[in-house]
Amino acid sequence: MAIEVRIPTVLREHTAGEKKVSGQGTTLAELVADLESRYPGLAPKLLDEQGQLHRFINVYVDDEDVRYLGGVHTPLRDGAEVSILPAVAGGAR
Repeated sequence: MAIEVRIPTVLREHTAGEKKVSGQGTTLAELVADLESRYPGLAPKLLDEQGQLHRFINVYVDDEDVRYLGGVHTPLRDGAEVSILPAVAGGAR
């Protein structure tokens, strides 16, 4: 089961600069664990201490926001495309 994961620029230090990596898992949580085994330090950037997505990390599976699909329990199909997008926040008032 191969899943393509798009890595944002700010997280590429963990993937040796790769923009896209492959991973495996039947859920988003399993995919993150698989990625962490090959790209140490990536999971803590995505998940909090309870294993949930950080507030300012957006993840899309086949262009659908996982927050509306089941969060880290979102099922993944073979060939799925996962995009990780850190949210942009802040600015002048």
